[in-house]
Amino acid sequence: MLAKWGILVFSVLAGFSLGQYTEDLQACGDAFYSPSEYTCYDSDFLCPVLDGEPTLRCGPDCYLPENYSCSEGRLVFAPSSAGSGSPTTSGSVPGATCSIEATTLELDSLPYRNYFYSDCHSASQVVVTSPEPNSNLTVIGPRIIVAWPGGNSGIIVYFEPEDGVNGTLGINLVNTTGNSPLSPIYDGSEGGNATVGISTQVKFNASAVLSVTILGSIRTIRDFVEGPSLLLDGIQNALNYSSIDNGVEITRLWLDNITTTTISLSSGDQSIQLDNTTVTIPAGTYTFNASFNYPQLTGLSAEEVLSPASADLITQSPDQTTSLSFLSYTTKLTAGAWRFLTYFGRDSMIAALLLEPVLSTGEGGALEAVIAGVLERINMTDGSVCHEETIGDYATWLNLQNNITSTAPLCDYKMIDTDYFLPVLMEHYFLRNTEGSARTEDFLATLSTILPENSNLTYGELAQISANKVVTSSAPFAASGNQTIDNLIRLKPNEIVGEWRDSTYGIGGGKIPFDVNAALVPAALRSIAKLATAGILDFNATLVDLYAQVWEDSTLQFFEVSLPAETARERVEAYASSSETEGLPSQSSTIDSDVKYYGLALEGNNNLSNVAVMNTDTCFHLFMLNTTNQSQLTTFINATANSIRRRFPAGLLTDVGMLVANPAYGDNPIYAANWTTNAYHGTVVWSWQLAMMAKGLELQLARCSSPSIPEFCTDDTVHNNVKEAYNALWGVIEANSENLSTEVWSWTYDAGSDKFEYIDLGQLPPPAGVSPTESNIVQLWSLTFLAVRRDESLR
Repeated sequence: MLAKWGILVFSVLAGFSLGQYTEDLQACGDAFYSPSEYTCYDSDFLCPVLDGEPTLRCGPDCYLPENYSCSEGRLVFAPSSAGSGSPTTSGSVPGATCSIEATTLELDSLPYRNYFYSDCHSASQVVVTSPEPNSNLTVIGPRIIVAWPGGNSGIIVYFEPEDGVNGTLGINLVNTTGNSPLSPIYDGSEGGNATVGISTQVKFNASAVLSVTILGSIRTIRDFVEGPSLLLDGIQNALNYSSIDNGVEITRLWLDNITTTTISLSSGDQSIQLDNTTVTIPAGTYTFNASFNYPQLTGLSAEEVLSPASADLITQSPDQTTSLSFLSYTTKLTAGAWRFLTYFGRDSMIAALLLEPVLSTGEGGALEAVIAGVLERINMTDGSVCHEETIGDYATWLNLQNNITSTAPLCDYKMIDTDYFLPVLMEHYFLRNTEGSARTEDFLATLSTILPENSNLTYGELAQISANKVVTSSAPFAASGNQTIDNLIRLKPNEIVGEWRDSTYGIGGGKIPFDVNAALVPAALRSIAKLATAGILDFNATLVDLYAQVWEDSTLQFFEVSLPAETARERVEAYASSSETEGLPSQSSTIDSDVKYYGLALEGNNNLSNVAVMNTDTCFHLFMLNTTNQSQLTTFINATANSIRRRFPAGLLTDVGMLVANPAYGDNPIYAANWTTNAYHGTVVWSWQLAMMAKGLELQLARCSSPSIPEFCTDDTVHNNVKEAYNALWGVIEANSENLSTEVWSWTYDAGSDKFEYIDLGQLPPPAGVSPTESNIVQLWSLTFLAVRRDESLR
C-alpha cells in the first residue's frame, strides 16, 4: 500500500528528510514517519504537525481547524466572527450576523409540526410531535427532533407524562418573535468549527419526564425510530447530564473526539429536577437549545437553485421553493427532511430529471451539484453508483465496527437501479442543455475529492467506469438468441432490495425488477450511445444502440399479466369482500375487457414466478423511452391507461391519488397480506410517481404531433383512453395539491360518502413484524410539480 501525502493549503517549511530523525519511525502505508512531525490517517495518509499542532485530513488535503473546516472532503473557510461564552443566538454575537435574511418555513401534517430555519451559517429542521385526539397512541407520542444536513446530524428527545397517563401530555413551540418560533445559535469564539443550532420556546401542558434521548446522527435516530428500538451503548454511554441555571444540559462528544452535540432545557420560572439521568419537567414554557460544532454545507437559496427563467416560482409557490432551497447545497441535493437529509443518488437524479426545466445550470448550479454528487461517490472498482452516503458520526461508528479508526465517509452500493439514471441525466445536461454543453470539458476534467479512493480520478473517468458496468452487464441479454430470464438484470447477491421499492415486501421478494429491466436499462443504453457519439464516453455507439433496441423490444413480455375479464372481476370482488376496509366497493363493473398489466418483479417470495401486483412502475417506461415496436407500445400504453383510470381496487385511482400498488388481482392470499395501507410501498400514494406518470403520459401523447406518429395515436379507442387516464390522473393531483410535497401518504375509506380520505402514513400502526415508518414532510422528488404542469391542450 502506498502512503498518500496530504497537500497543505498554507505555507509549510520544506526540508523533510528521514535522516533528520533519531526517534523510532512508524509505518504509514509503505512510508515511515516520525509521530512528532506527522500524523498517519486511515493507515496510508500523512499530514504534518505544525508548531506542535497536528493538522487534520480533509480529502486530499491537510489543514489546521482554526483556518479551515472540512465539509465532506472539501476545505471551507472557518467563520471569521468571534464571540465569547456559551453558544448564543447569532444576533447577539459580534460579527456573526448574516448579510442575507434568514429563511423560515412551517409545515404541518398532524400530529407532526415541522419548522425550518436556514441562514448563512447553518440549516435546521425541528419536528414537534404531540398526540392529537384521534392519534394512535401505540405509535404517536410527545417528542422533539432536530435535524441538520451538516453530517446528517441531529437529536431526538422523547417525553412521557409524569402521571403516566398516555395521551395526556402535549407539547408545542411558542412563537415569541412574531416571525418564526426558531432563533439561530452561532458561536465561533472557540476556533475550529463554529457551534451552530437553534433556540426555541417549548410549552408543556403537564409535568413531563424526559425519556429516550439520542444525540449525534440521524442514521442512529432512524435505526431507533424505524428499527427494533435498540439503543447503542457506544453512543448512549457518552451522554453527559448536568444542571445549569434553572435547567438541565445534555451533551455528547462524538466518536471523532472533536464534535459535541448539546441540548438544554431551562426556565426562569420553573425548576427542572435532575436525578442522575432522570429529568423531570414541571408544566410550563422552557427555552430549548440544540447545537453542535460540525462543518456546515453551503446552501443554495431559492434564487440560486432555480433558473432565472423560473424565478417567478418563488412568489407563485413559496413553500415549495423554500423547501427545495432547504434541501439544496453546492455539493449535493439532499433527499428529504427529516429522515433523508443527505445524499441519495436515485432520489436526486429522478428529481433532477423531473425538475430539469426549472433548475439552475452552469458552474455552481443545481444540476451540476446533482451530477457531481453522483460522480464523486461512484465505486471506482466496479462502477456502481452510490445509493446513500454515510457521513458524520455514523460513518465513524460503522468504521469502528470494522476495526477502522476513521471519520471517512462510506457509501451504500447495494441498489441496482441507480447506475442507470446517471447516463440519462448526463445526456440531458451535456447534450440537450446549451449551458451544460458549454461546460462539458471543464466539468468532466474536475478531480474527485469526497471519497479518498477516488481522489486521483476525474469526473469524466468516473463516468466512463460507471457506463462500462451498464454496457457490460447488458451485453448477454442483447446477444443473438439470448433473450431469456437468466440474462435479465438481477438484484445483487443476498439482497432483498435493489430499486426504489426498497422495503421488505416492496417487490415481493422478487429478484428481477420490472422497472430496471423494462425501462432503465434500455434508457441508459440509449443515452450512453448518444454520449459516445458526442465523444463524451468511449463506446461503439452503433453497437450500444443495438443493445438498447433489443432491451426495449424483448423485456416487457416477461412481466406481462393477462386475465380474462370474468376472472379479473372475480378476483377484485374476492379482494374487496375480504378486505379489512369496511364497505370497500369492488368496482368490478368497471372491468369491461380483459385486464393486462405488468408485474413488479420476477422470482418472488412464496414461489411467485411473477409478482403480479398492479403498479405504477410503467411510468419509467413512458417517461424515459420512446419505443418503436408499435403493437407492443399500443398494448402497453392502453393497459397502463386502464390501470390509471379505473378506481381501486379494479385499478389504481383513489380520491387521494394513484396508488403505487394494487394486489387485488393476485390469486395468492400473500398479495393482500403484504401490500396494505400501512406498508411503505403498499396501497399508498407517492408524490413523485404521480409526477412521473403524468409527465410520461404527456410525452407519449406529444408523439402524436411528431413527424413519426406511433400507431396508438391513430387508434381512436386507445388514444382517447390514454387522454382520459391523463385527465383522471390530473384530477386527483389537483385535488390533493396540499399534500404533493410530502413523501408518501395513505388513506382511510368512508363508506357513507364513498370517499378515500388522506391520512399520514406515520399515523397508522405498521404491518406485523415491520417497524413503523413515517413520511418526510418535504421530499426532494416530491417537489417536482414545480416543473411538471398539466397540459391544458389535452383536457
